[in-house]
Amino acid sequence: MAAAAAPPVPAVQMISQKAKYALRALIALARADTPDATLVIADIAAGQRIPRKFLEQILLDLKRHGIVESRRGKAGGYLLLRKPSEITFGEVLRIVDGPIAPLPCLSRIAYRRCADCSSEERCEIRRVFARVAEATRDVLDDTTIADCVAAPARLELAELVAV
Repeated sequence: MAAAAAPPVPAVQMISQKAKYALRALIALARADTPDATLVIADIAAGQRIPRKFLEQILLDLKRHGIVESRRGKAGGYLLLRKPSEITFGEVLRIVDGPIAPLPCLSRIAYRRCADCSSEERCEIRRVFARVAEATRDVLDDTTIADCVAAPARLELAELVAV
């Protein structure tokens, strides 16, 4: 009798699809012809392959946080409210997905003690993931939308090497 195969392990999603869509939309807005150029939702959605209704919600969230602005009328649409060099990946991920921390005890904005931990100071797991969290925050908080627009090939190479 053959042994049963182990069930497939689901892939770990590091950021949500919503966060990926938000970043892609911001990159599209940063690539607009001029700083004052607006893009309509339909064009962003089609160009970035983002469901239109979902994109509307994302852009409203980003608008509430002062990242994008919407304009009505003939030249209406969305545009960046801040320079692409002032919008970091870390900021966008925190807006869309919440805290950037692999463990609740490492979160800077939503700290929560781990229920099964007797001592944070002696926790070996926390020590390792504290280094991971710090390195992750450093990269995300130092990478801007402008970085992606200016050097997409360099970023893609860095992503491949990091995997």
